[in-house]
Amino acid sequence: MAIRYCLSTIAFASLLCLGAAAHGQLKNENLLVGLPQGFKVGFNESRNGMNMQEWVPVNETVQNWTEMVTVQIFLSRKDLDPVRFLATMEKRWAGACKGSTATPAATGKTNGYASATTLLRCPLLGSSGKPETTMMKAIKGNDSFYLVQRAVRGVPTSAQLERTKQYLDGISVCDTRLSAHPCKM
Repeated sequence: MAIRYCLSTIAFASLLCLGAAAHGQLKNENLLVGLPQGFKVGFNESRNGMNMQEWVPVNETVQNWTEMVTVQIFLSRKDLDPVRFLATMEKRWAGACKGSTATPAATGKTNGYASATTLLRCPLLGSSGKPETTMMKAIKGNDSFYLVQRAVRGVPTSAQLERTKQYLDGISVCDTRLSAHPCKM
């Protein structure tokens, strides 16, 4: 049975969701994102209207990692647009990494919500002295804005990139109040 963390915009506390029984625990709008197998929560913070968690492999830290998932919820930020947000992230990335590249944002719908995904590559990130690649998915909810990124510190293999794409494809937002955005587990 797949285990998923459901991150609510009401409270950032992670609920361990297991099948149909957990569906009843969801209220309002929720980000449905799974903690990858073999990962742990390495950092958790809520401030200035933004909730953030960083997940790393169980034997690593947020200071020294090979892969990381970063989950951010921008509470009540209905004004943010996924494509424009990712374009801003791309500009910041380019400023932090000479020679970086980005794929054009792929746009679409995630459970009826506007979303966009992009892939950013850095040949040598100054802060770590290593190559880094990250794929980001942004979703504009009715209540909040959501960003999930999965990064690899190093040059990713094609299998890592495919695993990252599949992971982000599985992320969704749902709302127990709206039938157009059902909470499917």
